[in-house]
Amino acid sequence: MDTSVTIIGLVIMALIGIPLFYMLRANAANNAKMKAIFARFNNYHFSLSDTQNKKALAADEKNKGFIFVDFNVTPEEVHFVDLREISTVKLIQTTEGNSNTVVKIEFEFLHKQNQKKQHIPFYKIENDQIGQVYLYEDQQLAKKWEQLITNTLLS
Repeated sequence: MDTSVTIIGLVIMALIGIPLFYMLRANAANNAKMKAIFARFNNYHFSLSDTQNKKALAADEKNKGFIFVDFNVTPEEVHFVDLREISTVKLIQTTEGNSNTVVKIEFEFLHKQNQKKQHIPFYKIENDQIGQVYLYEDQQLAKKWEQLITNTLLS
């Protein structure tokens, strides 16, 4: 009786422990990548940051810098924007045909000098493996960061 309980306990522990180990290992690898990416921009101190659904956003309010990293694609996409050169930021949602299915959300930055628009894709339906499961969370995060960037531009 004691042997069977021990074996069952070890099997349950392995079923929980192995996926947890791989999840923590992947998270540590992404954190190491983020630190390496932030180190490239050593003039900036990214005090505001968020991570969600394999996306990382960070901003330096003092030096006016913004960085977005998307780990959903290989290799990861890194977008940096010097907010001192930007006049406005806008969130653009692209829908599919006649339906309300959102296929893309992107930040649109308008440069001060040449009025050039810079688009940074935030959400693409191709990267949402299950199909719009992360859409609501990503919309809320994008709206939050649109407001944070706007406040940084105004300060």
